[in-house]
Amino acid sequence: MTAQRLAAELADKPAALTRLADRLARRDPYAALPALLDDEPAAIVLLGAGAGHYVCEVAAERMRRAGLGASAESATAAFSTPGGPDTLVVAVALGSARRELCESLHRYAGSSAIVVLTDDAEGPETRYADLVVPLLTSGEVSGLESGGAQQALALLLLLASRLGAPTPGSSADVAVTLRRSSNAVSDLMARAAEWVPGVAGLLSTRPGPYLVAPAERSSSARLGALALRRGPVLAAHSCETGEWSHTERHLAAVQDYRALLFAGSRFDERFADHLGSLKGTFVCVGGEVPGAAMVLRYPGDTDPDIGVLTEPVIAELLALHWWKHRR
Repeated sequence: MTAQRLAAELADKPAALTRLADRLARRDPYAALPALLDDEPAAIVLLGAGAGHYVCEVAAERMRRAGLGASAESATAAFSTPGGPDTLVVAVALGSARRELCESLHRYAGSSAIVVLTDDAEGPETRYADLVVPLLTSGEVSGLESGGAQQALALLLLLASRLGAPTPGSSADVAVTLRRSSNAVSDLMARAAEWVPGVAGLLSTRPGPYLVAPAERSSSARLGALALRRGPVLAAHSCETGEWSHTERHLAAVQDYRALLFAGSRFDERFADHLGSLKGTFVCVGGEVPGAAMVLRYPGDTDPDIGVLTEPVIAELLALHWWKHRR
């Protein structure tokens, strides 16, 4: 795991989104799903660990909003939702947690339809799958799982729409959203020399920055914090915007608190007021929130689907910057 490998992985992100869009325009990866289900599933279990679990949480929240009985469960948990013929299990295979994922899938083998999202067609988790969906990454080289998480989230959003959870964004076509997200990521990367040093300067602190996002885009904060911990090894933390005032706010009273806020929560201004009263600093992404020390915008940032697919690259570019300048 090196900064150079992360740079190579980030450079491929726009192309990876475009490749997936091209593939979806030609072929529905879930075309075989109706044959696996007799009816609409009564329960949908999304399984993953680490980054895989984070993207599952966003997809499960989307499905629940549409009235589907979806839950995101960690593959490391000792117990999970019981299986059965009316349960659909969707597993996201990312990183090193393959053993834990296989242990979880073993509980559902033979009783529930199982879909596995993976880029390893020979991976041990595929032996449990009724349907394997390729992630179409170019091969993770940094160890941060950033490309795989991005692709997995896009495919989970597509699955949500196939199961009846409408997209809240401007386009119901996931392929169109992927192309627009590719443009947004390209824009942020092309302008990185303009904004990364400024954002990094505002967020540099000990023990590390905090990342705050709405529940609907919680993966933006959680994947970002994970990249900062795994790459430059910063003590980065993540929190949901509304929860921040009840759980994280107290830390701002006793330290030099600096945060990256992904805008879009109805609690944004409360966060800003509370942090401002405690002399903290925050950078705002994707919107205008009073009190921000700096605002970072990108094309399409008012569309939540583009946001959730694009925003993790911001923390990943910061991780690359801090990694390169680490002493």
